[in-house]
Amino acid sequence: DLDKDRMENTKDKVAGKVHEGAGKLTGDKKEESKGKAQNMAGKVKDKLADVKDSAAGAMEELKDKLDKKDDKDHE
Repeated sequence: DLDKDRMENTKDKVAGKVHEGAGKLTGDKKEESKGKAQNMAGKVKDKLADVKDSAAGAMEELKDKLDKKDDKDHE
């Protein structure tokens, strides 16, 4: 489900920002890097969800066009 995926992606981005901020605050470069990576993973997954959503929309549009063409062919 795309909405569930987007929520998970948002959690990754927020958690990543928290880890990154904590790392910066404490001077822990490993924690900062971990946060940046988690944030980036959330962003990448968001982009993949966008692509998935666009592809599903395009497929639905194509199906509708084919159904209309099929209906006209049977008239």
